[in-house]
Amino acid sequence: MGYKRPRPKYLAAKLLRVRQALGFSQVQLAKRLNVGINYNFVSKYERNLNEPPLMVLLAYSRLAGIPVENLIDDKLVLPK
Repeated sequence: MGYKRPRPKYLAAKLLRVRQALGFSQVQLAKRLNVGINYNFVSKYERNLNEPPLMVLLAYSRLAGIPVENLIDDKLVLPK
């Protein structure tokens, strides 16, 4: 019962690309995103097992210096 909202198709790949571009390990990024010292959160985001909350997406976009819509919108690509 209920409506299952669509998930961004490329979000996980974009989050992985952001982390790699920043040169962070999953543990380092987890600390920067304030999701704990455990890399599990970041790992699950990058493997599309969990979708990050809005505030975590905002933190990703600020760290990368890109608009948050570039992460979420499947029609937009990340700058190289």
